[in-house]
Amino acid sequence: MHTYVVLLRGINVGGKNKVPMADLRVCLEKLGLSNVSTYIASGNVIVESEKAAAKVQAQVEQALPGSFKLDSQLIKVLVLSHAQLQAVIDNKPEGFGEQPEKYHSDAIFLMGIDSAQAMAVFAPREGVDKVWPGDGVIYSQRLSSERTKSRLSKIVGTPAYRSMTIRNWNTTTKLLEILKERGAS
Repeated sequence: MHTYVVLLRGINVGGKNKVPMADLRVCLEKLGLSNVSTYIASGNVIVESEKAAAKVQAQVEQALPGSFKLDSQLIKVLVLSHAQLQAVIDNKPEGFGEQPEKYHSDAIFLMGIDSAQAMAVFAPREGVDKVWPGDGVIYSQRLSSERTKSRLSKIVGTPAYRSMTIRNWNTTTKLLEILKERGAS
């Protein structure tokens, strides 16, 4: 049995693509996933399955449009193993996420594109933004006191953005804690 974190892109954002978490749990259980739980209402799900991650991803991505009224076909799914999420956290840039009072830090998970393709759409503002490529992730940090000057929002209109889902660093680390509490391997 595998334990996975399932990240849903494009739901419950800006009042669009509303997916109630209780209904999402039921939907995923109908797919044969077990011990389904959600973390905050922004598309973070922990599931158990004997299926491979790619099979879980395909099933969830196919089931969502048929189960919920979605305003967009930009819904994407990323399924991560405990080891993959652990690597995102272990391989963060030095000091990243360690000063939440000074910086807003995000993990930008990549879905079907590599770091080099994703990095091409970022134009960090000197003194405000910093971005670092990782394996399957871009690390983004903004100076909190200057966040209104950040260029992070400029990526939204790019084609590459459709292959990204953003989680703040607190959510990212909390998801790993949940996996550890479950004894996921």
